[in-house]
Amino acid sequence: MTPTPLPQRIELPVPPYEKQDINNCGPATLAMLLRYYGWKGTQNDIAAVIKPIPQDRNVNVEELLYFTRSYVGWLRSEFRVGGDLALLKRLLAAGFPVVIEEGYLMEESYWPNDDRWAGHYLLLTGYDDGEGYFIAQDSFYGPNRLIPYVGLDQNWQAFNRVYFLVFPPESEATLQALLGEDWDVEANRHHALETAQHETQEQPDNAFAWFNLGTNLVYFERYEEAAAAYDQARTLGLPQRMLRYQFGPFFAYFHTHRIDDLMALTEYALKRTPNSEEALLWRGWGLYRQGKKSEAIASFEEALKAHPGYPDAEYALRFVQQN
Repeated sequence: MTPTPLPQRIELPVPPYEKQDINNCGPATLAMLLRYYGWKGTQNDIAAVIKPIPQDRNVNVEELLYFTRSYVGWLRSEFRVGGDLALLKRLLAAGFPVVIEEGYLMEESYWPNDDRWAGHYLLLTGYDDGEGYFIAQDSFYGPNRLIPYVGLDQNWQAFNRVYFLVFPPESEATLQALLGEDWDVEANRHHALETAQHETQEQPDNAFAWFNLGTNLVYFERYEEAAAAYDQARTLGLPQRMLRYQFGPFFAYFHTHRIDDLMALTEYALKRTPNSEEALLWRGWGLYRQGKKSEAIASFEEALKAHPGYPDAEYALRFVQQN
């Protein structure tokens, strides 16, 4: 059966715009997505839960999922990885706005030789095949930005092409049909892994392809292979802030007992983002593996200061104190 052709242009109703506060693109973008479905809150309501310290520079997609499922329970939410432009257009044509995470270049530098690369969330609300762009609600640059297809895919690749969806329960069957095999989380990860493997072969000098390969291997706990993929990504060269947002190398090096590499990476990550709770957490686990229990506990406590209630640090603290 031939699939029904998509409309050449789709423009969904735009929810009330929310200009992000400091380090708040995740909460602001999620607020706009939730408003599409009638939610009445603001970015501050979201930030109070998932980033109570304003200086916290990163919100993970898992934290967006946690807030939506815990505090907006009348809606459903899911995220997947390994998306593509055709899927984004199918979702938009079916009436589902989509949040993606991408890399972009900031306008100012914050240290000598700053590459100015950072992560950023966008809410996609439309596309135009004739002109070749998506319509994005950008909490930093403004509403109704026109993002060329090619540029979006290149920037999206840096985050394993992750996409986040919110939908009413009665739309779940429609969404499941749109995603097909990718509705199943394990199948989706296998698909993303295959995509990353293909891209490392087609683009062997692309550090993001190798990084995504490592990330998808970490999901399946194939840590030796993941560490090798991350090694290649690091050899090719990654953005200076990469470890502010993604933490697969910490998992891979910890589980392959490459503690010197883990400590070097966390030290670098903390140089770039001194209050990164994830880097403080994994620095603590590295110290614990080195037999430095008191220093590990201090690092976990620092992680909790950076992000009060951080579950992974609370677990680590209990584990180390009891062992």
